[in-house]
Amino acid sequence: MAILPLSDVTVLEFSHTVMGPSCGVVLADLGADVIRVEPAPDGDRTRRLHGFATGFFCYFNRNKRSICIDAKSNEGLAIAHDLVRHADVLIENFAPGTMDRLGLGWAAVHAVNPRLIYCALKGFLPGPYEHRPSLDEIAQYMTGLAYMTGPPGQPLRAGSSVIDITGGVMGALAVLAALRQRDKDGEGRQITSALYESSAFLVGQHMAGEAATGTPSPPMPARSGAWGIYETFETLNGEKLFIGITSDNHWRSFCDRFQRPDLLADERFTTNADRVRNRPALREIVAAIVRDVAIADLEQIMDEANIPFSPVRTPSDLFDDPQLNACGRALKVRMPKGDVANLPGLPFCIDNEAPGLRMQPPAAGEHTDAILRALGYSAERINALRQTQAIS
Repeated sequence: MAILPLSDVTVLEFSHTVMGPSCGVVLADLGADVIRVEPAPDGDRTRRLHGFATGFFCYFNRNKRSICIDAKSNEGLAIAHDLVRHADVLIENFAPGTMDRLGLGWAAVHAVNPRLIYCALKGFLPGPYEHRPSLDEIAQYMTGLAYMTGPPGQPLRAGSSVIDITGGVMGALAVLAALRQRDKDGEGRQITSALYESSAFLVGQHMAGEAATGTPSPPMPARSGAWGIYETFETLNGEKLFIGITSDNHWRSFCDRFQRPDLLADERFTTNADRVRNRPALREIVAAIVRDVAIADLEQIMDEANIPFSPVRTPSDLFDDPQLNACGRALKVRMPKGDVANLPGLPFCIDNEAPGLRMQPPAAGEHTDAILRALGYSAERINALRQTQAIS
């Protein structure tokens, strides 16, 4: 991207795991100089997570720089305040009270830099729950998202850290709004984004449905569908394909492609409302048609007929997906063992161009010296700070 929208914005990111880094990566991809302030000497503990979380640091920390300081020491806190003086935004997603204990809470940093936008990413917005710790999964259960995801009686978290990421992205959105306000009045602001309220925002569509109908929403696997065909079907070799016939045009195209004028003339299936009322019969008919077609042929038919469809895929299938890799949108990110993976970037384009990869995820403290030199620290002073373990 030739002109990065946030190239004149400096962000300090005190964060870990997913929520804070997801907020920071949005701003970093848009051109902000995002400085990950990590604890000396070993850096963010997210770097050392195992299992499915092994890739978290690599995925959420591209396009950022890293400085390691011991903010619990007087020297480290002084460095943090020097960073604050030159920053536009501070992001943090630690437990309530942590930043205050470090001398880096809103009141302390606002006194150092009144223009600073302070973005706190928490479990809850102000209210009776705000003192509680929270997690992505906790928020999903508290708001009914887990209830809506699993089959009846079996609540299930979504298959991604959707609430951590949504909360982080909402924080980035609020940062952009606060920066726009600061352009007008010169004032810094305190922002809070939270897991619980982000999850409730997603579940709000089901709340609205209940308010409109007077009937509680059942879990999604047991929902009353709004369309005649909107599910997976088994194909010739036992593979499954999701098909969505959600309009009268889709239905006409389906009948035409399979040379079934009798179905098009069948009054049970004339409109979507008719097809919904007669879904059991319709489903049997469609299932019988597609069961004898190889999945590759069926995909081609659906594509040519402009009918929504998808095979049942796994994350592994996305590494070489031609759509994700089109126009250089897949980012070649360095992984913990040094290999490179094609990973998704931000899911939007500006003038048909997506934000790209400028820097690989940093090593812990990789940019400590360069950042301090830019603040005016001499080589002697940097060496002395390293000797006292205030930095690494």
